[in-house]
Amino acid sequence: MLVVSLGGSPSTRSRSGVLLDQARHWLQAQGVEVVTFQVREFPAEDLLHARFDSPQIKHFQQLVAQADGVVVATPVYKASFSGALKTLLDLLPERALEHKVVLPIATGGSIAHMLAVDYALKPVLSALKAQETLHGIFADDSQITYADATQPARLADALQARLLDSLETFHAALARRPRPVAPGVLEERLISARWSI
Repeated sequence: MLVVSLGGSPSTRSRSGVLLDQARHWLQAQGVEVVTFQVREFPAEDLLHARFDSPQIKHFQQLVAQADGVVVATPVYKASFSGALKTLLDLLPERALEHKVVLPIATGGSIAHMLAVDYALKPVLSALKAQETLHGIFADDSQITYADATQPARLADALQARLLDSLETFHAALARRPRPVAPGVLEERLISARWSI
């Protein structure tokens, strides 16, 4: 299984990035291959000028096309997800998330922003034809403590439990995901099938 992990924060110090890292480590422990992209690592000119032919954008598009699932994490700014993330998602083909399971993750300054996942991020994922967009996770910033010189990043117990539950659901959804059949294989199966009327 291949999962693309996508961080939408323009900042290197990011609470949504902490959740994304925790998700990546858990998935890797289950034997899932995870490739991580951060919006801040793409050249700004490629994003702002919608350079579909940029080598980094093309590489991103190819890995998303190969992926079984996508984990998207973003901070919430002014009741919506990161604008840099929207710019990157706009560079994906129209049906880029077809046949894929998507787990959205968001962090914000208060629970007042909780619905940003449902009303802002999920419609974009749906427009990209995600096969299944899971309920997702919203975390209040106070539930995440950054790593320091003496200890790793920490999540509040309730958030840790919700993240684990969402990741288990995501992993199960990946395992049951129907695999698309190549047109040639489908044609051969139809021709060689036994039909009765």
